[in-house]
Amino acid sequence: MPELTQKCRIDKWLWAVRLYKTRNLAAEAVKTGKVKVKGDNVKPAFEVFEGLVITIPRGVVRYQFKVVGVIEKRVSAVLAKNYCEDVTPEEEKMKLTHLEFMPTAFRDKGTGRPTKKERRDLDEWMSD
Repeated sequence: MPELTQKCRIDKWLWAVRLYKTRNLAAEAVKTGKVKVKGDNVKPAFEVFEGLVITIPRGVVRYQFKVVGVIEKRVSAVLAKNYCEDVTPEEEKMKLTHLEFMPTAFRDKGTGRPTKKERRDLDEWMSD
């Protein structure tokens, strides 16, 4: 069992519980403002503690993770589940299913730009 600590940097924690593949990616996400705590941007040196809720965007969904335990060392995926809890609201998760049913336009590669008639047909189809 990895040793628990009372404080840990947010970039280390995100990497340790496997929310990011490398610590550098975690630090970069925090620096660019993608990772939020209570709706605010934080720095990579921000210290996490138990009970804290961290918001991370992945595509159109904003996942929320609650800090259950504070660790600094990377652990296996099975053990990582013990240190963070997914508390993402169901409305956010439903965004993924809505995307599956959205109409999309597809053109074969190499067919060039649409003609004026094709463009009108496409605009009409998209407005319905």
